[in-house]
Amino acid sequence: MKITFLGTGTSQGVPVIGCQCEVCTSVHIEDKRLRTSVLIESDNTIVVIDTGPDFRQQMLREDVQKLDAILFTHEHKDHIAGMDDVRAFNFKFKMDMPIYATDRVQEALKREFHYVFSAYQYPGIPKVQLHTIDAESNFSIGDIPFQSIELMHHKMKVLGFRINDLVYITDVNYIDDKQLQKIIGCKILIVSALRKEKHISHFTLYEAVELAQKVGAESAYLTHISHLMGDHHSVNRDLPQHIQLAYDGLSIDF
Repeated sequence: MKITFLGTGTSQGVPVIGCQCEVCTSVHIEDKRLRTSVLIESDNTIVVIDTGPDFRQQMLREDVQKLDAILFTHEHKDHIAGMDDVRAFNFKFKMDMPIYATDRVQEALKREFHYVFSAYQYPGIPKVQLHTIDAESNFSIGDIPFQSIELMHHKMKVLGFRINDLVYITDVNYIDDKQLQKIIGCKILIVSALRKEKHISHFTLYEAVELAQKVGAESAYLTHISHLMGDHHSVNRDLPQHIQLAYDGLSIDF
């Protein structure tokens, strides 16, 4: 299987509108970060986790020709805002898009995209098929197995996922011991790291590194990165060799 980082930026992306800091004016492609999302591909199945505001651009950049399902971690706009663009796949394959999300996230989708779920179906709107998952869900989409992991994003419960030996968790600042057991022993850990300074709802760089070492991951990739983190190459030089900042377009086989 393969995972591709569609975006590795925080809710504002990098560069931030109107910002002239060293990171936002960097010429390095690794410092250009769309909103956080990943594409997971097996021999037969292609799945996206989260559809942020850059979803259309990400699908075009990676030349994604089919999509079998979407998983949502939580309902913040930088993770759901692009859902309208699933209609391109509806039109191409003449099928509703399977959506996997908690009950709470489904309610948010119904509010934010009310026209998708209304009694009157306007021509050309996205067509979706909702599937309910929760913190204890174990399920498969095609030939890709998923195990849900419940995380805390300040006071909001969000989901991460384990796929075989890979764990993907974003927008997290606390993991309880029960959920931590689902992560221990993974070979590849993908985890959000917003910046170096403390934050109310996200791991810092140092907290993400500490988690990777605690669970014994062979390699770790950090995502959901703010311009306040510092430039990509300078930060990576100071990290352990097996822990690195991810960047948009990076693909990993697992």
